[in-house]
Amino acid sequence: MKVIPIGSDHAGFGLKEEIKSYLKELGYEAKDYGTYSEDSCDYPEFAHEVCEHIKKNPDTLGVLICGSGNGISMAANKHQHIRAALSWTPEIAELGRLHNDANIVSLPARFISVETAKEIVRLFLNTEFEGGRHQRRVDKIPAC
Repeated sequence: MKVIPIGSDHAGFGLKEEIKSYLKELGYEAKDYGTYSEDSCDYPEFAHEVCEHIKKNPDTLGVLICGSGNGISMAANKHQHIRAALSWTPEIAELGRLHNDANIVSLPARFISVETAKEIVRLFLNTEFEGGRHQRRVDKIPAC
């Protein structure tokens, strides 16, 4: 069973729980890196844990969630070889994989429905990177 690392802050906790169940329905195992409640917390902690998991398992895709999706995505994108795609529609998530070889999808819990989030995750996990001219562009993203 393929493991999908997932993490959220307090604003994304409820949606994270929904997505964990959905991942199981899709045949994946969710590795939950927290948070584990709606108590106020700091999103970078969970972004860093998910990124470390992906760096140790380079063929893995992950899910991060916060209120807007912005902060947790910014924290993730500070890591070398991590490309987190903030996605509020399924089409944006699909393009993040197709054109940008994104390895994390970042969800804005306060701005999308559970059903939209599920469709975003499903498309993200089932879309392959197109390569070709897109590989050249991805290669120009510096890994400082």
